[in-house]
Amino acid sequence: MAKSVAVLMGGLSAEREVSLNSGHACAAALREAGYEVSKIDVSRDMGALVAALTPAPDAIFNALHGRWGEDGCVQGLLELLQIPYTHSGVLASSLAMDKVMAKTVVATAGVTSPEGRVIKAKDLESNSDPLPRPYVAKPLREGSSVGVRIVREGDNQPPITVHGWRPEQDILVEPFIPGRELTVSVMGDRALAVTEIRPLGDGFYDYDAKYSEDNAVAAVHVVPAEIPESTYDEAMSASLAAHRALGCRGVSRSDFRYDDTARQPGDLYYLETNTQPGMTATSLVPEQARYIGLSFPDLCAWMVENAACDS
Repeated sequence: MAKSVAVLMGGLSAEREVSLNSGHACAAALREAGYEVSKIDVSRDMGALVAALTPAPDAIFNALHGRWGEDGCVQGLLELLQIPYTHSGVLASSLAMDKVMAKTVVATAGVTSPEGRVIKAKDLESNSDPLPRPYVAKPLREGSSVGVRIVREGDNQPPITVHGWRPEQDILVEPFIPGRELTVSVMGDRALAVTEIRPLGDGFYDYDAKYSEDNAVAAVHVVPAEIPESTYDEAMSASLAAHRALGCRGVSRSDFRYDDTARQPGDLYYLETNTQPGMTATSLVPEQARYIGLSFPDLCAWMVENAACDS
């Protein structure tokens, strides 16, 4: 009998639409791989979710992104229900969603990050900058570059007006690292490849560049990244070190900036780890899996076969 898999998708975060796209794509891939698949659009009604998971499927494919679905909340519920689920567990999911906590933990593995600090969004309304320009301001607990803003010389619009930040919301500000955007996926105990992301438009890999089909704002993915071999190896090692330090399991993806503007090889800086990276047609993990010869259905099947509970 085929193994039954429930795909959790949608959810309540700013990344709802991306999650729906990921969920539909993964459900189709799992059916192609031979699983019996159901799709659940997750709402705030946890009673309805529990009812939808009764009787329990053999495994959960967690295609939720952002808060509540990627930060340990849904993972805690699935632990209580004792249903094996894909991606990281409660602690790793919670740590990785908090960008400062993630960088603090990953630093213990010898991985370097830009030095920043946490302020309140309302502090950006004043005429004084928290850091010398250019700097990056982003919500402390969001994913998919939601709400990220580069504050440059000559900018007049206060960053708080972008994406509707709440005055008391925690914002991480970091120096802007020039150079290139790199990302590395980890699958179990293996780093897959390094991709260089070359955004079009204004040159910033924001939410629109990640998910838009509009070529004017999209990005070019170069895999393998055209960087020095030593930097390529460093990025592969750093992503695996971050995955292990945070206690991730299944698939994760870590993002980096590579500053080669002054010399070659340049300096690599860790930004964050995504414990539930996107699984859409334009997503980076399936692209890197294809690069190593793994089809999308086989990738999704591997994730289901490695689903687990931590407790």
